[in-house]
Amino acid sequence: MTRILVVEDNADLAFGLRNNLEIEGYEVVVVEDGTQGLARARDAGPDLIILDLMLPGLDGYRVLRALRDEGRRMPILILTARGEESDKVRGLRLGADDYVTKPFGVLELLARVEALLRRTAPPAEGAGEPEQFGAVEVIPASRSVLRSGRPVALTPKEFDLLVALLRRGGAVASRMELLTEVWGYSAAVLSRTVDTHVAELRRKLETDPAAPRHILTVRKAGYRLEK
Repeated sequence: MTRILVVEDNADLAFGLRNNLEIEGYEVVVVEDGTQGLARARDAGPDLIILDLMLPGLDGYRVLRALRDEGRRMPILILTARGEESDKVRGLRLGADDYVTKPFGVLELLARVEALLRRTAPPAEGAGEPEQFGAVEVIPASRSVLRSGRPVALTPKEFDLLVALLRRGGAVASRMELLTEVWGYSAAVLSRTVDTHVAELRRKLETDPAAPRHILTVRKAGYRLEK
């Protein structure tokens, strides 16, 4: 059974999330502060985390940073009451895979949970041959990336975005195409989402992120990957 960890200090909201997720067949654990959330994420190995940003103890940003710094790659969906784009972008840069702004509809949240789990599921055995560009090797079967032979820690969405660019063989992919293919939907998603993830890929994989040689911007069109 798919395990979901909910880290939310609003008891009523946490109760509603647990009920709706359990109705969908998920096993759900709820904790009410960031310190407990980080401990349960480490110990229980959930398949997905729903993480509020405004928490007692450790806030959601610090929990998110700690998990990604430790190399934990489970998808993380952040919940925020903040309307500022900069707060959402900060969460994405720290390694969140998606976000929902409060108040939100239950159906929207469930759809995003399903999309994240579907797109981060392990590939079928033997699916996808390793590919290389520059000093970077991408191994789809293990969802791993090496740069000059050393592992690079990508979030699930960063990996999916990289593969989506690779599959096009150098052709341009528009932001909307990437949003639809990688995130599974196109409505109510920040246009900056793709840009933020591309920037992180460049930071991790390019020799000079400010002058990328492989992950290229095509003005007014989107992005392409040059081998």
